[in-house]
Amino acid sequence: MVRSVCAPSLRSRSLLTRVRLPGRHASRSAKSGPPREPPPPVPEASAPWWPWFIPLAALIVVLVVIARAPAQRTPSFPYSDFVAKVNAGQVKAVVVNDKGAVDGTLQNGAKFTTRIPVALDTSPLDAQLRARHVEITATQTSGTGGWTPWLVFVLPLLIIGALFWWSGRKAARPLAGTQGTMGRSRAKIIEAERPHTGFDDIAGYEGVKQEISEIVDFLRRPGRYAAAGAKGPRGVIMVGPPGTGKTLFARAVAGEAEVPFLSVTGSAFVEMFVGVGASRVRDLFGEARKRAPSIVFIDEIDAVGSRRGGTGSGSADEREQTLNQLLAEMDGFDQSSGIVVLAATNRPDTLDPALLRPGRFDRHVTVPLPNQSERAAILAVHARGKTMHRDVDWDVVARATPGFSGADLANLVNEAAINAVRDDRAVIGASDLDSARDRVLLGRRESSNALLPEERHAVAVHESGHALVAALCAHADPVAKVTILPSGPSLDTTEQLPEADRHLYTHGYLTDLLCVRLGGRAAELVVLGEGSTGAADDLAGATRIAARMVTEFGLSAVLGPVGYGSGATGYLAEQERNESRRGYSERTQRIVDMETARLVTDAERRAVTMLRSHRAALDSLTGLLVAHETVDGPVVLDALHKEGPDHRAGPSQAAVP
Repeated sequence: MVRSVCAPSLRSRSLLTRVRLPGRHASRSAKSGPPREPPPPVPEASAPWWPWFIPLAALIVVLVVIARAPAQRTPSFPYSDFVAKVNAGQVKAVVVNDKGAVDGTLQNGAKFTTRIPVALDTSPLDAQLRARHVEITATQTSGTGGWTPWLVFVLPLLIIGALFWWSGRKAARPLAGTQGTMGRSRAKIIEAERPHTGFDDIAGYEGVKQEISEIVDFLRRPGRYAAAGAKGPRGVIMVGPPGTGKTLFARAVAGEAEVPFLSVTGSAFVEMFVGVGASRVRDLFGEARKRAPSIVFIDEIDAVGSRRGGTGSGSADEREQTLNQLLAEMDGFDQSSGIVVLAATNRPDTLDPALLRPGRFDRHVTVPLPNQSERAAILAVHARGKTMHRDVDWDVVARATPGFSGADLANLVNEAAINAVRDDRAVIGASDLDSARDRVLLGRRESSNALLPEERHAVAVHESGHALVAALCAHADPVAKVTILPSGPSLDTTEQLPEADRHLYTHGYLTDLLCVRLGGRAAELVVLGEGSTGAADDLAGATRIAARMVTEFGLSAVLGPVGYGSGATGYLAEQERNESRRGYSERTQRIVDMETARLVTDAERRAVTMLRSHRAALDSLTGLLVAHETVDGPVVLDALHKEGPDHRAGPSQAAVP
């Protein structure tokens, strides 16, 4: 059975945006901006001609063949029959050519053909024809046989040649595009119609807004800075965890700035053809110079600005050429041109050092995760346009969502609205937000996942142990809810709500956190006499925390104040940590393993001692969970109070190792 504890997150805070009121749009659009260049006329594309070529050629061939085909087949007589018919007076007229071919007509009008043998003496034939008064006509054939045979022979060759020519042009079209349309940047240019988001619509983060709003002010009024001898920044890069609103800040800049705003993603520069990315960078900054003063925004710049290496492959050459061109453009354009580069990434550790130096990106702005008060304000912003019940307290919801980014909070409110619609309601209540938070953190409720009676009792014992140990530890976060209803991969859940966002974690807090993690296994050992597979996730999480206490936080008396951090500074470091890359010897690894095991074992032993001292409260809470499936935090405290002061160890006493 997997158990999830809603412990405070170690991540940073986030940026959240708010919706602009309609009145601001009209006032902003009424401001006059710099003169705009008329867009170049788009030439009308002519209709392609090649689809009509093949049908037309086939039609010509068919017409020629039909024209040459005789209307009906003319009978051919042997020469002897022809002479016999002449002597019989049946022939009316003949047409003789110089090749000996004869086309004749009988007295009854029938047509016939024959051929006079040139090897015989045919002089008597002339006398016979004259004697029978046959009309004789002589013709001479041409040497070429007419143009039609040549047309029938040449036309198919012309069609085949045209097909080869068209196929060659189609195959060469991508290469031609490399020098044409493929080399053009794919930046979205915003000049007249701007986004509706502004700096006033972003909740909190006054320092971040000040850093970026100075760029807009510098482009609007450069004289103020020139009078004091100050130079405007050439570039500002925003870094932070995913979903914190870095792109939303760029949208706010586009909404506030009265200068052209060119937006492009880092992946738009990457192509398989070497030189295309560099060409697009040149074209992007060329467009920015034409519209100066202007702002260039590159989202996910790590796609093109990663560290350069010596691999020598084609893809690496293309990426490095693109990065080199970007470095040259940022360091090469005139300072007085009024071009500022704004970039965003959540992987600053992968960027090339030459890109981050002053003169290119002069300012590095961190966009962290929101704190508790900012989460409450952001939740209220996302609730606009929705009907909320009066029992909804945004401060309570903000306490229950530590480590949530702006995107996570928006998804939370949307899931709550979906949950209300699922129950045929239009009003969103506090229970909908709780269900949405459980769905986001744990997954969908599995009502069909029925447990056996003994499994149900074991799950209740497990969760009761987590809840009681959390209530008894002085540094642990308060228990908010305990449930044995399956959700996603988890069969049970104990949720804790921190009193406030933590940024530093003491040794006492981490020790209590280990004890709470192992409280479920300790309850199984106390009540059932043996452990189960339900504590697998608890053991894995406790082992990770203990290992970091030893290797990173210097909280081991044996190893001493030595830290072996992963060295990763990116916001995706938790996903990219490779345990096989350690900076210490095998002997140190054995010490780390022994200390990690000692911390986990001491935490389990301490949790077992607590639960044995409060066995009555453990049994009482287990019975309540079996009967009601879900109990709140005050029920856990009531189970401890019912024991009486003589049988319950106080939190301060239980917190002492």
